[in-house]
Amino acid sequence: MRGVDPGSISDCAVCAKHIRFSAKLRPRQVIANVYEDGKWQRVEYFHEECYQIANAPYGNTQS
Repeated sequence: MRGVDPGSISDCAVCAKHIRFSAKLRPRQVIANVYEDGKWQRVEYFHEECYQIANAPYGNTQS
């Protein structure tokens, strides 16, 4: 899990909304490298709260 950078152009894999930077709120995002059969396939981005709502599909996060 990490902070959202200014100018981020990622969309959440759960709610499909843009993951936006906010200086006041300091939002965090989950970035998951997805592997299938041991081979990297893609990167998925999540709002911190959406990842929890989805029951952490790729396991617990690291701060």
